[in-house]
Amino acid sequence: MKKTILFAVLVGSLLTACTNKEVKQTTDKNMAQTLNLTQEWDKVFPLSEKVNHKKVTFETQYGITLAADLYEPKNADGKLPAIAVSGPFGATKEQSSGLYAMRMAERGFVTLAFDPSYTGESGGEPRRTASPDINTEDFMAAVDFLSQLDNVGAEKIGIIGICGWGGIALNAAAADPRIKATVASTMYDMTRVGGNGYYDSEDKEESRHAAREALAKQRLANPKTMAGGVVDPLPDDAPQFVKDYYDYYKTPRGYHARSGNSNDGWRVIGTQAYSNSRFLYYINEIRSAVLVMHGEKAHSRYFGEAAYKYMVEGQAEGYNFVGKPNPVPENKQLLIIPGASHCDLYDGGQGDFIPWNKLEDFFKTNLQ
Repeated sequence: MKKTILFAVLVGSLLTACTNKEVKQTTDKNMAQTLNLTQEWDKVFPLSEKVNHKKVTFETQYGITLAADLYEPKNADGKLPAIAVSGPFGATKEQSSGLYAMRMAERGFVTLAFDPSYTGESGGEPRRTASPDINTEDFMAAVDFLSQLDNVGAEKIGIIGICGWGGIALNAAAADPRIKATVASTMYDMTRVGGNGYYDSEDKEESRHAAREALAKQRLANPKTMAGGVVDPLPDDAPQFVKDYYDYYKTPRGYHARSGNSNDGWRVIGTQAYSNSRFLYYINEIRSAVLVMHGEKAHSRYFGEAAYKYMVEGQAEGYNFVGKPNPVPENKQLLIIPGASHCDLYDGGQGDFIPWNKLEDFFKTNLQ
């Protein structure tokens, strides 16, 4: 039973509602995408009276139109710093990323919470699939969009990645020097867990070969098969972190109809490329500011600690490659939040665990 639960959670980690408005987005002269965007407020958190909100769309260099929520502080003037936010992997902008974006907008930033390619209200077929390249491009396309807004300073843009999108945020920061500050919150390294299993327990050729054979068969049997939504009903013997996922994704606290994690999950073969990649190779060369924050009690804490160590020192447990130490280590930070679990950093949990003041200070310091 526990192995079945852990497999479902792993697939979900790798990993609708009614609409009332259509938005057409031209990707080139011969092709247009039509997105159905819900204009009513359907987030899992209430709208703050301190911000203005609107739905927007923008395009990636892969020709996919992304749907997003733009939050702006009320009564703000001039060119403001901006932050793009996404994650967790398999979630939507109506959940954790939207909350982060709204709270940071309350603190003076223009923010953009977006649905990744193939996810939520964004375009792309087949649905709920993923690519290391395309997902990294999603963040860079969000930076493109923000940098062209009249009220945003193009040299003052940062990003926040939550859970699996924490690792993607680090990959984007390594690739794009326009990103001046990055927060990886309660991060997963999706390529590491995809290829090695939890705690590197399956880090051997035999295990990877068996997984590859199963996925190869799945491609011919039924490539559209979905799996990995949070297990429901919750077994009594479920590990604590599975219970934590359930408490967020399957209850009114975080459930959303468009979220794969809240429902039937992700395409079984949708993260095949992630499982055979290692995409944090160059994070030791990130010169811009980075804050990695994790809960003390998070099952995923080892991802953040190892990524931080490799980013600063060029080597860490779980990284088979060795690089040079970071040329700018002084603007890299690791924050371990006492008492917090993995999902506590999705929405604060029961103890208001998200350090909003710390995030505000980090971005204001590094997006000047």
